[in-house]
Amino acid sequence: MGAGRTGETIDASRANALLQCRGLNTPLPMVDTVGLPATHRGTVSIRLMTMTTPPVLIVESHPDDLAAMAQVLAAGHRLSFAWTGREALASVRRQRPALILLDTELPDLDGAAVCRALKGDPDTAAIPLVLLATREHASRKAAAFLGADGCLIKPVSAGQLLDCVKSRLVPQAHTALDANYRDALDMLCSAGGDSHDRAGKHPLRMAAYAAALAESAGWSAEQVNLINVAAALHDIGELGVPDAILLKPLKLDDGEWEIMKSHCLIGHDMLAGKQAPVFQLAATIALHHHEKWDGSGYPAGLAGRDIPEAARIVAVADVFNALTTTRPYRKAWPVDIAMATLRGAAGSQLEPRLVRLFESILPTILEIKAGLEAAQCAQAAAA
Repeated sequence: MGAGRTGETIDASRANALLQCRGLNTPLPMVDTVGLPATHRGTVSIRLMTMTTPPVLIVESHPDDLAAMAQVLAAGHRLSFAWTGREALASVRRQRPALILLDTELPDLDGAAVCRALKGDPDTAAIPLVLLATREHASRKAAAFLGADGCLIKPVSAGQLLDCVKSRLVPQAHTALDANYRDALDMLCSAGGDSHDRAGKHPLRMAAYAAALAESAGWSAEQVNLINVAAALHDIGELGVPDAILLKPLKLDDGEWEIMKSHCLIGHDMLAGKQAPVFQLAATIALHHHEKWDGSGYPAGLAGRDIPEAARIVAVADVFNALTTTRPYRKAWPVDIAMATLRGAAGSQLEPRLVRLFESILPTILEIKAGLEAAQCAQAAAA
Protein backbone atom coordinates (compact mmCIF):
# COMPACT_ATOMS: atom_id res chain seq x y z
CA MET A 1 0.00 0.00 0.00
CA GLY A 2 1.32 3.44 -0.87
CA ALA A 3 2.20 6.05 1.67
CA GLY A 4 -0.20 8.57 0.21
CA ARG A 5 0.68 12.10 -0.72
CA THR A 6 1.25 14.44 2.17
CA GLY A 7 -1.28 17.25 2.30
CA GLU A 8 -3.72 15.59 -0.11
CA THR A 9 -7.06 15.23 1.62
CA ILE A 10 -9.84 12.88 0.64
CA ASP A 11 -12.08 13.62 -2.30
CA ALA A 12 -15.07 11.38 -1.77
CA SER A 13 -15.96 10.83 -5.42
CA ARG A 14 -12.36 9.97 -6.21
CA ALA A 15 -12.16 7.61 -3.25
CA ASN A 16 -15.30 5.86 -4.49
CA ALA A 17 -13.84 5.54 -7.96
CA LEU A 18 -10.66 4.10 -6.52
CA LEU A 19 -12.65 1.57 -4.54
CA GLN A 20 -14.54 0.51 -7.64
CA CYS A 21 -11.56 0.31 -9.99
CA ARG A 22 -9.82 -1.95 -7.47
CA GLY A 23 -12.59 -4.47 -7.56
CA LEU A 24 -14.69 -3.09 -4.72
CA ASN A 25 -17.77 -2.34 -6.77
CA THR A 26 -19.17 -5.54 -5.24
CA PRO A 27 -21.23 -4.97 -2.09
CA LEU A 28 -19.16 -3.83 0.87
CA PRO A 29 -19.79 -4.34 4.55
CA MET A 30 -21.55 -1.36 6.01
CA VAL A 31 -19.53 1.84 5.75
CA ASP A 32 -20.75 4.62 8.00
CA THR A 33 -20.88 8.12 6.52
CA VAL A 34 -23.23 9.67 9.08
CA GLY A 35 -21.80 12.90 10.40
CA LEU A 36 -19.51 13.48 7.43
CA PRO A 37 -19.74 16.71 5.42
CA ALA A 38 -22.57 16.71 2.88
CA THR A 39 -20.05 16.51 0.02
CA HIS A 40 -18.87 13.14 1.33
CA ARG A 41 -22.20 11.48 2.03
CA GLY A 42 -23.58 8.83 -0.27
CA THR A 43 -20.45 8.60 -2.40
CA VAL A 44 -19.06 5.29 -1.15
CA SER A 45 -20.55 2.06 -2.53
CA ILE A 46 -22.15 0.30 0.45
CA ARG A 47 -24.52 -2.48 1.27
CA LEU A 48 -26.52 -2.03 4.49
CA MET A 49 -26.03 -5.17 6.51
CA THR A 50 -27.86 -6.47 9.54
CA MET A 51 -24.67 -6.74 11.57
CA THR A 52 -24.43 -5.94 15.25
CA THR A 53 -20.65 -6.22 15.51
CA PRO A 54 -18.90 -2.86 15.86
CA PRO A 55 -16.91 -1.69 12.84
CA VAL A 56 -13.24 -1.22 12.16
CA LEU A 57 -12.87 2.57 11.87
CA ILE A 58 -10.33 3.72 9.28
CA VAL A 59 -9.30 7.34 9.79
CA GLU A 60 -7.42 8.27 6.63
CA SER A 61 -7.39 11.43 4.53
CA HIS A 62 -5.23 10.07 1.68
CA PRO A 63 -7.55 8.48 -0.92
CA ASP A 64 -5.04 5.93 -2.24
CA ASP A 65 -4.29 4.59 1.23
CA LEU A 66 -7.95 4.52 2.22
CA ALA A 67 -8.93 2.61 -0.91
CA ALA A 68 -6.10 0.12 -0.47
CA MET A 69 -7.01 -0.63 3.15
CA ALA A 70 -10.69 -0.96 2.29
CA GLN A 71 -9.81 -3.41 -0.48
CA VAL A 72 -7.87 -5.61 1.97
CA LEU A 73 -10.36 -5.53 4.84
CA ALA A 74 -13.78 -5.29 3.15
CA ALA A 75 -14.31 -9.02 2.66
CA GLY A 76 -14.08 -9.91 6.32
CA HIS A 77 -14.93 -6.82 8.33
CA ARG A 78 -17.59 -4.21 8.80
CA LEU A 79 -15.90 -0.91 7.96
CA SER A 80 -16.41 2.71 8.86
CA PHE A 81 -14.51 5.69 7.48
CA ALA A 82 -13.59 9.13 8.84
CA TRP A 83 -11.62 11.67 6.87
CA THR A 84 -10.53 14.14 9.60
CA GLY A 85 -9.62 14.11 13.27
CA ARG A 86 -12.81 15.81 14.41
CA GLU A 87 -14.94 13.40 12.40
CA ALA A 88 -13.00 10.52 13.95
CA LEU A 89 -13.67 11.74 17.50
CA ALA A 90 -17.38 12.07 16.78
CA SER A 91 -17.56 8.70 15.02
CA VAL A 92 -15.82 6.85 17.86
CA ARG A 93 -18.34 8.13 20.39
CA ARG A 94 -21.27 7.37 18.11
CA GLN A 95 -20.23 3.90 16.97
CA ARG A 96 -17.89 2.44 19.61
CA PRO A 97 -15.73 0.72 16.95
CA ALA A 98 -13.94 -2.55 17.62
CA LEU A 99 -10.65 -1.12 16.32
CA ILE A 100 -9.36 2.27 15.15
CA LEU A 101 -6.75 2.60 12.39
CA LEU A 102 -5.58 6.21 12.72
CA ASP A 103 -3.45 8.12 10.24
CA THR A 104 -1.03 10.48 11.99
CA GLU A 105 -1.27 13.13 9.24
CA LEU A 106 -4.79 14.56 9.13
CA PRO A 107 -5.94 17.86 7.63
CA ASP A 108 -7.33 19.35 10.86
CA LEU A 109 -6.07 17.78 14.08
CA ASP A 110 -2.70 16.13 14.56
CA GLY A 111 -3.15 12.36 14.73
CA ALA A 112 -1.13 12.24 17.94
CA ALA A 113 -3.57 14.65 19.57
CA VAL A 114 -6.53 12.53 18.46
CA CYS A 115 -4.84 9.44 19.91
CA ARG A 116 -4.17 11.12 23.24
CA ALA A 117 -7.73 12.41 23.39
CA LEU A 118 -9.20 8.95 22.86
CA LYS A 119 -6.78 7.21 25.22
CA GLY A 120 -7.24 9.90 27.85
CA ASP A 121 -11.02 9.50 27.94
CA PRO A 122 -12.32 6.60 30.08
CA ASP A 123 -15.20 6.11 27.65
CA THR A 124 -12.85 5.31 24.74
CA ALA A 125 -9.50 4.38 26.33
CA ALA A 126 -10.07 0.60 26.03
CA ILE A 127 -10.74 0.67 22.25
CA PRO A 128 -7.67 -0.74 20.43
CA LEU A 129 -5.99 1.97 18.36
CA VAL A 130 -3.20 1.49 15.82
CA LEU A 131 -1.35 4.42 14.28
CA LEU A 132 -0.60 4.60 10.54
CA ALA A 133 2.50 6.67 9.88
CA THR A 134 5.38 7.23 7.52
CA ARG A 135 8.74 6.25 8.93
CA GLU A 136 9.68 9.92 9.31
CA HIS A 137 6.71 10.65 11.58
CA ALA A 138 6.55 7.76 13.97
CA SER A 139 8.35 4.95 15.77
CA ARG A 140 7.10 2.11 17.92
CA LYS A 141 8.44 3.88 20.99
CA ALA A 142 6.40 6.95 20.07
CA ALA A 143 3.31 4.79 19.67
CA ALA A 144 3.74 3.40 23.18
CA PHE A 145 4.17 6.91 24.57
CA LEU A 146 1.02 8.13 22.87
CA GLY A 147 -0.90 5.29 24.42
CA ALA A 148 -1.55 3.62 21.07
CA ASP A 149 -1.73 -0.16 20.86
CA GLY A 150 0.63 -0.31 17.92
CA CYS A 151 2.01 1.46 14.88
CA LEU A 152 2.09 0.37 11.24
CA ILE A 153 4.72 2.08 9.12
CA LYS A 154 3.66 3.05 5.62
CA PRO A 155 3.76 1.52 3.08
CA VAL A 156 1.78 -1.25 4.84
CA SER A 157 1.52 -4.63 3.12
CA ALA A 158 -1.79 -6.48 2.98
CA GLY A 159 -0.35 -9.21 5.18
CA GLN A 160 0.78 -6.75 7.83
CA LEU A 161 -2.62 -5.07 7.87
CA LEU A 162 -4.54 -8.33 8.14
CA ASP A 163 -2.26 -9.66 10.89
CA CYS A 164 -2.59 -6.41 12.84
CA VAL A 165 -6.38 -6.33 12.63
CA LYS A 166 -6.71 -10.02 13.46
CA SER A 167 -4.49 -9.77 16.53
CA ARG A 168 -6.39 -6.73 17.87
CA LEU A 169 -9.83 -8.25 17.33
CA VAL A 170 -9.21 -11.74 18.76
CA PRO A 171 -10.92 -11.90 22.18
CA GLN A 172 -8.26 -12.11 24.87
CA ALA A 173 -8.30 -12.37 28.62
CA HIS A 174 -7.90 -8.94 30.16
CA THR A 175 -4.48 -8.34 31.61
CA ALA A 176 -4.11 -7.33 35.24
CA LEU A 177 -3.45 -3.74 34.18
CA ASP A 178 -6.60 -3.68 32.05
CA ALA A 179 -8.65 -4.83 35.04
CA ASN A 180 -6.99 -2.32 37.33
CA TYR A 181 -7.54 0.40 34.73
CA ARG A 182 -11.25 -0.32 34.67
CA ASP A 183 -11.43 -0.40 38.47
CA ALA A 184 -9.57 2.90 38.72
CA LEU A 185 -11.79 4.55 36.13
CA ASP A 186 -14.90 3.19 37.83
CA MET A 187 -13.70 4.76 41.06
CA LEU A 188 -13.00 8.02 39.27
CA CYS A 189 -16.44 8.03 37.62
CA SER A 190 -18.17 7.21 40.90
CA ALA A 191 -16.38 10.16 42.42
CA GLY A 192 -18.07 12.37 39.84
CA GLY A 193 -14.79 13.82 38.60
CA ASP A 194 -12.74 16.57 40.12
CA SER A 195 -14.76 19.07 42.11
CA HIS A 196 -13.10 21.95 40.28
CA ASP A 197 -14.13 20.50 36.92
CA ARG A 198 -17.53 18.82 36.91
CA ALA A 199 -16.94 17.55 33.36
CA GLY A 200 -14.35 15.19 34.84
CA LYS A 201 -11.62 16.22 32.39
CA HIS A 202 -9.29 17.86 34.90
CA PRO A 203 -7.84 14.64 36.41
CA LEU A 204 -7.59 12.90 33.04
CA ARG A 205 -5.83 15.85 31.44
CA MET A 206 -3.43 16.22 34.35
CA ALA A 207 -2.68 12.48 34.25
CA ALA A 208 -1.87 12.71 30.53
CA TYR A 209 0.57 15.55 31.29
CA ALA A 210 2.14 13.47 34.06
CA ALA A 211 2.53 10.47 31.74
CA ALA A 212 4.27 12.63 29.13
CA LEU A 213 6.62 14.03 31.76
CA ALA A 214 7.33 10.56 33.18
CA GLU A 215 8.27 9.32 29.70
CA SER A 216 10.57 12.31 29.28
CA ALA A 217 12.15 11.51 32.66
CA GLY A 218 13.07 8.02 31.47
CA TRP A 219 10.23 5.88 32.78
CA SER A 220 9.46 2.65 30.92
CA ALA A 221 6.33 2.29 28.80
CA GLU A 222 4.77 0.09 31.48
CA GLN A 223 5.49 2.67 34.20
CA VAL A 224 4.14 5.46 32.00
CA ASN A 225 0.90 3.54 31.52
CA LEU A 226 0.62 3.02 35.28
CA ILE A 227 1.04 6.70 36.13
CA ASN A 228 -1.41 7.65 33.38
CA VAL A 229 -4.03 5.75 35.38
CA ALA A 230 -2.81 6.38 38.91
CA ALA A 231 -2.32 10.13 38.58
CA ALA A 232 -5.97 10.63 37.63
CA LEU A 233 -6.87 9.59 41.20
CA HIS A 234 -4.54 12.08 42.90
CA ASP A 235 -7.35 14.19 44.36
CA ILE A 236 -9.89 11.46 45.05
CA GLY A 237 -9.58 12.29 48.76
CA GLU A 238 -11.48 15.51 48.02
CA LEU A 239 -14.60 13.36 48.28
CA GLY A 240 -14.13 13.76 52.02
CA VAL A 241 -13.95 17.57 51.84
CA PRO A 242 -17.20 19.62 51.82
CA ASP A 243 -17.98 21.47 48.58
CA ALA A 244 -18.36 24.65 50.61
CA ILE A 245 -14.60 24.48 51.20
CA LEU A 246 -13.54 23.05 47.83
CA LEU A 247 -15.44 25.66 45.84
CA LYS A 248 -15.04 28.63 48.14
CA PRO A 249 -14.01 31.64 46.04
CA LEU A 250 -12.33 33.40 48.98
CA LYS A 251 -9.22 32.49 50.98
CA LEU A 252 -9.77 29.60 53.38
CA ASP A 253 -9.49 30.30 57.10
CA ASP A 254 -7.12 28.21 59.26
CA GLY A 255 -9.74 25.62 60.17
CA GLU A 256 -10.92 25.25 56.59
CA TRP A 257 -7.33 24.91 55.39
CA GLU A 258 -6.67 22.02 57.78
CA ILE A 259 -9.77 20.27 56.46
CA MET A 260 -8.64 20.89 52.89
CA LYS A 261 -5.19 19.41 53.56
CA SER A 262 -6.78 16.24 54.91
CA HIS A 263 -7.68 15.14 51.37
CA CYS A 264 -4.17 13.71 50.94
CA LEU A 265 -4.56 11.27 53.83
CA ILE A 266 -8.16 10.50 52.90
CA GLY A 267 -7.15 9.65 49.33
CA HIS A 268 -4.21 7.55 50.50
CA ASP A 269 -6.40 5.53 52.85
CA MET A 270 -8.99 4.96 50.11
CA LEU A 271 -6.39 3.55 47.73
CA ALA A 272 -3.72 1.89 49.87
CA GLY A 273 -5.88 -1.08 50.84
CA LYS A 274 -5.72 -2.47 47.29
CA GLN A 275 -2.56 -4.44 46.46
CA ALA A 276 -2.53 -3.93 42.69
CA PRO A 277 0.47 -1.82 41.54
CA VAL A 278 -1.72 0.85 39.97
CA PHE A 279 -3.50 1.49 43.29
CA GLN A 280 -0.29 1.41 45.30
CA LEU A 281 1.19 4.05 42.98
CA ALA A 282 -2.05 6.06 43.16
CA ALA A 283 -1.95 5.93 46.98
CA THR A 284 1.62 7.25 47.00
CA ILE A 285 0.69 10.08 44.64
CA ALA A 286 -2.44 10.97 46.59
CA LEU A 287 -0.46 11.19 49.83
CA HIS A 288 2.54 13.17 48.61
CA HIS A 289 1.53 15.33 45.62
CA HIS A 290 1.43 18.46 47.83
CA GLU A 291 4.92 17.96 49.24
CA LYS A 292 7.38 20.67 48.15
CA TRP A 293 10.96 20.39 46.97
CA ASP A 294 12.16 22.64 49.81
CA GLY A 295 10.31 20.67 52.51
CA SER A 296 7.58 23.23 53.21
CA GLY A 297 4.70 21.12 51.84
CA TYR A 298 2.26 18.71 53.46
CA PRO A 299 1.33 16.27 54.91
CA ALA A 300 4.80 14.90 55.86
CA GLY A 301 7.07 17.85 55.09
CA LEU A 302 9.32 15.72 52.85
CA ALA A 303 12.03 17.48 50.82
CA GLY A 304 14.02 16.85 47.65
CA ARG A 305 14.43 13.26 46.55
CA ASP A 306 12.76 11.98 49.71
CA ILE A 307 9.53 12.83 47.91
CA PRO A 308 8.58 9.89 45.64
CA GLU A 309 9.35 10.73 42.01
CA ALA A 310 5.79 9.97 40.93
CA ALA A 311 4.51 12.63 43.34
CA ARG A 312 7.14 15.10 42.13
CA ILE A 313 6.05 14.50 38.53
CA VAL A 314 2.38 14.93 39.37
CA ALA A 315 3.14 18.12 41.31
CA VAL A 316 4.55 19.75 38.17
CA ALA A 317 1.71 18.52 35.94
CA ASP A 318 -0.90 19.51 38.53
CA VAL A 319 0.36 23.08 38.89
CA PHE A 320 0.41 23.62 35.12
CA ASN A 321 -3.04 22.10 34.71
CA ALA A 322 -4.50 24.09 37.59
CA LEU A 323 -3.14 27.37 36.23
CA THR A 324 -4.38 26.74 32.68
CA THR A 325 -7.85 25.56 33.78
CA THR A 326 -10.74 27.87 34.64
CA ARG A 327 -11.62 27.63 38.33
CA PRO A 328 -14.63 28.99 40.24
CA TYR A 329 -12.54 31.89 41.52
CA ARG A 330 -10.49 32.79 38.39
CA LYS A 331 -10.12 32.33 34.66
CA ALA A 332 -7.50 30.08 33.07
CA TRP A 333 -4.07 31.66 32.76
CA PRO A 334 -2.26 31.97 29.41
CA VAL A 335 0.32 29.24 28.85
CA ASP A 336 3.30 31.62 28.86
CA ILE A 337 2.33 33.03 32.25
CA ALA A 338 1.72 29.52 33.62
CA MET A 339 5.18 28.43 32.43
CA ALA A 340 6.77 31.51 34.00
CA THR A 341 5.09 30.54 37.27
CA LEU A 342 6.47 26.99 37.03
CA ARG A 343 9.97 28.32 36.44
CA GLY A 344 9.57 30.60 39.46
CA ALA A 345 8.51 27.63 41.61
CA ALA A 346 11.51 25.51 40.60
CA GLY A 347 13.74 24.89 43.60
CA SER A 348 11.09 25.79 46.15
CA GLN A 349 7.82 24.04 45.34
CA LEU A 350 8.89 21.96 42.35
CA GLU A 351 11.94 19.92 41.36
CA PRO A 352 14.01 22.06 38.94
CA ARG A 353 14.97 19.10 36.71
CA LEU A 354 11.33 18.18 36.15
CA VAL A 355 10.35 21.77 35.41
CA ARG A 356 13.06 21.90 32.73
CA LEU A 357 11.88 18.60 31.26
CA PHE A 358 8.28 19.79 31.27
CA GLU A 359 9.25 22.94 29.39
CA SER A 360 11.22 20.88 26.87
CA ILE A 361 8.09 18.84 26.01
CA LEU A 362 5.70 21.78 26.06
CA PRO A 363 4.65 21.23 22.40
CA THR A 364 3.57 17.70 23.36
CA ILE A 365 1.74 19.03 26.43
CA LEU A 366 -0.15 21.53 24.28
CA GLU A 367 -1.08 18.76 21.80
CA ILE A 368 -2.53 16.77 24.69
CA LYS A 369 -4.43 19.82 25.90
CA ALA A 370 -5.86 20.57 22.45
CA GLY A 371 -6.77 16.94 21.80
CA LEU A 372 -8.66 16.50 25.06
CA GLU A 373 -10.46 19.81 24.61
CA ALA A 374 -11.47 18.76 21.07
CA ALA A 375 -12.69 15.43 22.42
CA GLN A 376 -14.75 17.19 25.08
CA CYS A 377 -16.31 19.46 22.44
CA ALA A 378 -17.09 16.47 20.21
CA GLN A 379 -18.67 14.63 23.11
CA ALA A 380 -20.78 17.65 24.00
CA ALA A 381 -21.89 18.06 20.39
CA ALA A 382 -22.86 14.40 20.16
CA ALA A 383 -24.88 14.51 23.39
